[in-house]
Amino acid sequence: MSEKFEVVVIGGGPAGYVCSIRLSQLGYKTACVDSRSTLGGTCLNVGCIPSKSLLNLSEKYHNAKNLSEKGIEISSVKLNLDKMMKNKEKAVTVLTKGIEFLFKKNKITYFKGKGSLKSANAISIISNGKETTIETEKTIISTGSEPISIPGMEFDEEKILSSTGALSLSKLPKKMVVVGGGYIGLEMGSVWSRLGTEVEVIEFLDHITPGMDREISNEFMKI
Repeated sequence: MSEKFEVVVIGGGPAGYVCSIRLSQLGYKTACVDSRSTLGGTCLNVGCIPSKSLLNLSEKYHNAKNLSEKGIEISSVKLNLDKMMKNKEKAVTVLTKGIEFLFKKNKITYFKGKGSLKSANAISIISNGKETTIETEKTIISTGSEPISIPGMEFDEEKILSSTGALSLSKLPKKMVVVGGGYIGLEMGSVWSRLGTEVEVIEFLDHITPGMDREISNEFMKI
């Protein structure tokens, strides 16, 4: 007999996990289904958090490398990319484990697997080739987004990278071309440029960060 819930949230990202916690706090018997091995969605696993970690560390490296220009002489500054990546992963792990703790604290049932609707009140969960079905009165779909490749240039995460691949490079590229001058592309370009990669950005429109205030775009161009 399948387990029954009042609300099931499909997706454990910043929208899904916050929604699940709030529902439980309001008294609903709640379950959350997510296909990743860890909660937090794109943001915590392969987006906002790892990118900010690398932005912070790359800025410190870049500043330290250029201190001599400001009259502070240091013997040498050396990049250890492997350690930098491990530090990034540590930050991700701490936060994703924190969400699992909040789920336990708020008595939310967490299913690791790919969730899909079998009917209006039945959710199929596929995990390791096995299917589990749960029942629900209401379903909230919070499945987020995924990168889109250019036709004929599909991601292989070696030569053609998505933002996910750009967060996990094992060695410093000599040159990188970033297609898209939005905030994600500029973040990735900034990280690798500070670490020593020659970076070029290609943007279809006549200014970077389209959708943001033009004054911000102009200031970013100066930087």
